[in-house]
Amino acid sequence: MKLKEIQNLIKFVAKSGASEVSLEMENVKITVKTAKDTPNVVVQEPVVIPPQHQVSSTQPYTTKTDLLEPTTTDENSNYITIKSPIIGTFYRKPSPDKPSFVEVGDSISEGTVLCVIEAMKLFNDIESEVSGKIVKVLVDDSSPVEFDQPLFLVDPS
Repeated sequence: MKLKEIQNLIKFVAKSGASEVSLEMENVKITVKTAKDTPNVVVQEPVVIPPQHQVSSTQPYTTKTDLLEPTTTDENSNYITIKSPIIGTFYRKPSPDKPSFVEVGDSISEGTVLCVIEAMKLFNDIESEVSGKIVKVLVDDSSPVEFDQPLFLVDPS
């Protein structure tokens, strides 16, 4: 695991409000803890563990957060912003030779897969929590995204 990935994990835990997150990957085990009364974040030294079978998941490893909020500008005041639930790399397509999950003008419903965000070699489907029409895609394909970064504008009407 690279230092940058560890730093991103620490930032994610700090922003999410979680008090503790443990992550085990191949030969590395990391625990990030935050204390309520102090803003410090403690990272446990990596521990070598015996290799096990690799587990892959398409579900985000984060808890559900408030990822939808109305935008505040006048022209976009009736649109809902769909935000990234995790730090990672944003992909509009399931693979390079496939079409995009959604395009501007597409109608979506709750549960529609909008994109994929890769985080630490796991591909997480990002599903819509609202119904409406895609008005704007705010991130370029294969771009890095931060936690809570706006991804899509949706017209709920």
